[in-house]
Amino acid sequence: MSTRVVVRVAQQAGLVALFVATALAGTLSGVMFAYADDLPQISALDQYQPNTITRLLARDGRVIGEFAVERRVVIGYDGMAPALRNAIIATEDADFDQHFGLSVSRILVTAIRDVVYGQRAGASTITQQLARDLFLRQYMQGGGRYEFSLERKIREAIVAMQIERRYTKREILTFYANQINLAHGAYGVEAGAQQFFGKPAKDLTVEEAALIAGIIQAPARLSPFVDMARAKNRRNFVLQRMADEGFISRADAEAAAARDIVLRGRPAAERSIAPYFVEDIRKMLEEEYGAKAIYEAGLRVQTTLDVALQQAANLAVDRGLRRIDKRRSGYRTPARNVVAEGHTVERFTTDRWSRPIAAGDIVPAVVVSAPRTGAARIRIGTQQLDLPAAGFAWTRRTSAADLFRAGDLIEVDVRTAANGVPQTVTLEQAPILEGGLVAIDNRTGQIRAMVGGFSFERSKFNRATQARRQMGSVFKPIVYTAAIDRGFTPVSVFIDEPTSFESGPNQPPYAPLNYDRKFEGAVTLRRALEQSRNIPAVKAMQDVGPQQVSAYAKRFGFPGELPPYLSLALGAAEATLLEATSAYSAFPNQGVRMQPYMVVTVADREGNVLRENRPEAHEAVRADTAFVMTHLLRGVVQRGTAQAANALDWPLAGKTGTMDDYTDAWFVGFDPTITVGVWVGYDEKRPIGGSSNGETGATAALPIWMDFLRAHLEAQPGRENPPAFEPPGNIVFLTLDSGISEAFINGTQPQAAAPAPVSE
Repeated sequence: MSTRVVVRVAQQAGLVALFVATALAGTLSGVMFAYADDLPQISALDQYQPNTITRLLARDGRVIGEFAVERRVVIGYDGMAPALRNAIIATEDADFDQHFGLSVSRILVTAIRDVVYGQRAGASTITQQLARDLFLRQYMQGGGRYEFSLERKIREAIVAMQIERRYTKREILTFYANQINLAHGAYGVEAGAQQFFGKPAKDLTVEEAALIAGIIQAPARLSPFVDMARAKNRRNFVLQRMADEGFISRADAEAAAARDIVLRGRPAAERSIAPYFVEDIRKMLEEEYGAKAIYEAGLRVQTTLDVALQQAANLAVDRGLRRIDKRRSGYRTPARNVVAEGHTVERFTTDRWSRPIAAGDIVPAVVVSAPRTGAARIRIGTQQLDLPAAGFAWTRRTSAADLFRAGDLIEVDVRTAANGVPQTVTLEQAPILEGGLVAIDNRTGQIRAMVGGFSFERSKFNRATQARRQMGSVFKPIVYTAAIDRGFTPVSVFIDEPTSFESGPNQPPYAPLNYDRKFEGAVTLRRALEQSRNIPAVKAMQDVGPQQVSAYAKRFGFPGELPPYLSLALGAAEATLLEATSAYSAFPNQGVRMQPYMVVTVADREGNVLRENRPEAHEAVRADTAFVMTHLLRGVVQRGTAQAANALDWPLAGKTGTMDDYTDAWFVGFDPTITVGVWVGYDEKRPIGGSSNGETGATAALPIWMDFLRAHLEAQPGRENPPAFEPPGNIVFLTLDSGISEAFINGTQPQAAAPAPVSE
């Protein structure tokens, strides 16, 4: 550029600066009067109550769910790390501590760039940005539109100066830091710090603070969950600005810029460990308090969830459904191929790769190559590694070329990892099978864990609370409870033989069969329950009376009037997993069923309790009847269809259930403190596996139940002295010829047997 041109540009810039300064001085006094009647009330900041997050807390206080239009946690000035305050000022308003709400120098520079170079550069101070937000809220609440105009900018400037007169710089920066948008629904630096780094804003490092400050400019584009490279470039720019302004040294800025971005959090939509549980609570809150209160008022909801048990439930259901799916469905072609979608194998990325990866994680991987012989080559993040033939042996294929194409997006199970980087992997796939798990505290009815399906992202339908499925043999204990209550005992004998029953006028006879199509002749009630024989259960129901059994079902919490047909004995009626699990919890709790609930208290943002739930007891049966049934159900674990669970070496009881054609597999069981129910099946009613050799409650549901119970037992103190199912005082134990120490209600025991010790 020639000297003459430079001089001309400088002259133009000087004229612009002089004009702007003169106009600004002459205009301010006039516009202050002209717009004074159409400005927001600055004093509203005195009672600063922006939209805040409704938080759901687990038993130990950890956050398990959030609802908000703007996910925000309001903090004070000292709740921010000094590095975060400095990063915001250096990036957004370096003259923040000197100006009166407007930065005249920035206005002049912006005007010059606009006139001379045709650039449009921002000149808003932090205070002006806060003022703009006040206007935005005012216009939006009034139903108006918020558009750029000179008039609007004048009003913002006036409000900014009023804010500066009323509040200190510390207060203004705090208001601003609590208002800013940080992408993915997070507002304010505290929500942003938790979202990206899983820590409070006061604990952020310099590079973490710089990343958050950098996002403010364009949250939708600069989030590291959206574009890691762009986020890192912007972070490093902020670090440079901090050095320019003297907040950190050049050496510290360069060292921080050299470090990778390590994300420890995730967007709120992906964060809950109990999404089905949280969604059920959301529906309840919305019905009681309305959507506005949930998403804007910042309620605090104390729930009954146990984090450790929920994590165990998630893992047990996930791994259990995958096991069944692999042995029954085989391998399916991947649903996505990134090359077919227009990506390259080398450049494709996914959010999951931005978070640390540990052994035991199941993560997406891109197939780089799939040779006819040898291992497939895959990529996870920046790491390439082999998927050996042993890692996909379950597919019954020996060649990677028969399974994959380059670009296939597959799932792998990380078997070993070092420093967050996978080392060895095996092939996985998402099952098409569904399942559910519910765990209830026997003494209180509080729900400790809930899984409503394989994936909340795939389907939000809660199969633990919404799906009504036929119960199969899980219903038999209700039949036998009614029988015990009416004088039957564990040694009452039924004849297991081909039998038909009258079904009513113009109806064919009802002729039930045992699941193995065999008959054992004379069997005791205990034997019939332990081996899940169908004919004895139907005969027991006929002897007690179908109407009586239906009435007992209602006492156990099954809603409505179950149809009093003999097929009810074999679980023809439908129930939810929660209902069945709640019913069984009465057995170890001396016949008292506690109403299941998920919420302990609901409080407003000031801490005022709006709702409080307490345990609600319902007497299902007498304590002695409940104990006899518990003792019988222990036999199912010790010798019967659930004998595999006996390996856990703990006082356990429960019942398997399998519907005709293997469409539904159940196991509901308990120890002295907790009752757990598991259901496995497809949403549409079809066999799990083949129609003649499908999955049963013992092979499909019980292993999931056992995986969960192992985690529960690990947390129990004194494993060497397990708790016992305490018998009431009128229980008598007799040792039978079979060697079983049997429990009887006093007065019903056979007289010929020899008495056994009172305790088990």
